[in-house]
Amino acid sequence: MANTLIRTQTGVRLETRTLKTLKALAEYLDLSLGDLLEGIVWHAFEGRPAFSPETLAKIDQLKAVYGLDLTAADSHTLCEDSDDAPA
Repeated sequence: MANTLIRTQTGVRLETRTLKTLKALAEYLDLSLGDLLEGIVWHAFEGRPAFSPETLAKIDQLKAVYGLDLTAADSHTLCEDSDDAPA
């Protein structure tokens, strides 16, 4: 018996180069962006790696293409551009 998933449309703000890299990876893997993000989250929730060594190599290539030089250490230091920040 298949699980029935109920999905909710959401708007999330992501760093631009990160989003471009994710969209390119989803295209490479023939997935929707939502499916890719769900898979990453489900793996993280289980403490499992989300990507094979081959996919990690592709991610490195895509990060270079889009100039993505951020790391996990940067995740708590990012701030909004003052023009985009809510009042």
